[in-house]
Amino acid sequence: MSLYQRTVLPYLIHASMRVETFAAYRRRVVPLAEGRVLEIGISSGLNLPFYSERATQVIGLDPSPNLLSMAGKAMNGMRRRVELLEGSAERIPLEDKSVNTVVTTWTLCSILDVMLALRELRRVLKADGRLLLIEHGYSPDPHVRRWQDRLTPAWKRIAGGCHLNRPIKHIIEDSGFRFERLGTGYMRGPKAMTFMYEGSARGV
Repeated sequence: MSLYQRTVLPYLIHASMRVETFAAYRRRVVPLAEGRVLEIGISSGLNLPFYSERATQVIGLDPSPNLLSMAGKAMNGMRRRVELLEGSAERIPLEDKSVNTVVTTWTLCSILDVMLALRELRRVLKADGRLLLIEHGYSPDPHVRRWQDRLTPAWKRIAGGCHLNRPIKHIIEDSGFRFERLGTGYMRGPKAMTFMYEGSARGV
């Protein structure tokens, strides 16, 4: 990681992701997690208050020590069992078929080898396990896609590898998941950055 990624980017991520617009998505998706939960890209722990009692354990994985430190502070006073791990979704330090739910919120856009990460998610999920996601990515509108393609090279450098133009639905399906439910649409803001995917999927 560069000095910028280690010392500046974690605080920018935390500040930008705290807005109420994102919280509305979290309220719809995160409470659906149940059992032993793996959250990839737990970041500063902004999802933690939204887990219901159905989540008996939450394991938060993130490559940033600074963000994990913030997540640790967010755990103060929580009764739910939470474990924080430093690492990448491309090499998850958990056993095969050991989690009931994987949660990913605005994370798949920035993983270097996203297909490898999705294979790892399938590896650690139990046979009846479930993937819950909130992501942003490629728009169905060709005009918006052109802007996403133009902006992504510069945006990746600013935003820690975040791609505006990843076709989230297709990469998840190509990795062997089947969607149970998927909602799409634009969030308020510049369209090139706000085409959203929200839903759940299971392995096939």
